[in-house]
Amino acid sequence: MSDQFIFTRYRTDCYNCGEDADQVIKAVSSQAQVICSNCGATRIFIPRFENMDVPGACTPLGRYDVWSIKTDAQCKNCGVLGTHELVVGTNHLTTRCQNCGYTHFYRFNLEYIGQCPIDDEDVSAPPAP
Repeated sequence: MSDQFIFTRYRTDCYNCGEDADQVIKAVSSQAQVICSNCGATRIFIPRFENMDVPGACTPLGRYDVWSIKTDAQCKNCGVLGTHELVVGTNHLTTRCQNCGYTHFYRFNLEYIGQCPIDDEDVSAPPAP
């Protein structure tokens, strides 16, 4: 994932190991990933579609809680560094620029368990205390 779009963290209980740990969220054009910083469990989402005309978020409820997150990122559509809304569900992940409304919808594709190197300097949120 070489093109940077959204890299952030969200602290919650991991669905795999059950520990309260940072879930590292990386979203770029080609895919999005949610990675547990404790056990390495990774969910990979692939693009479904991009749209600027759809209001709201398109992330249906699933087995686990839906995360609603706001983070700063540079929009790949308008180029503004500003707030983006992320909605992460069991089977879908949505990003939306608050400046221009550009929305990127991803659908769940693959899950694997394993520790993988995470480059912490690319994560835009500070680690939890």
